[in-house]
Amino acid sequence: MNRRGTGAIFCLISAILYSTRYISAAIFGSNVSSWDEELFSNMLSYVGGTLTTLSIISLVIGVVYLILAEKNNE
Repeated sequence: MNRRGTGAIFCLISAILYSTRYISAAIFGSNVSSWDEELFSNMLSYVGGTLTTLSIISLVIGVVYLILAEKNNE
């Protein structure tokens, strides 16, 4: 696999991890009868910051791979 493909896959992994955080919070609060912004932010804090950290790391790795692929293509 070339660097462009690897960079694109890391960006995809980043998007999946980032969306998983919100999906997890929504599943966690699926039994709640009334929703508001404060409740959802509390559910997001319950999920934690690990998914956000991993998605940022994955995005940085993906962008670096894409930049390296373009520099080597010159």
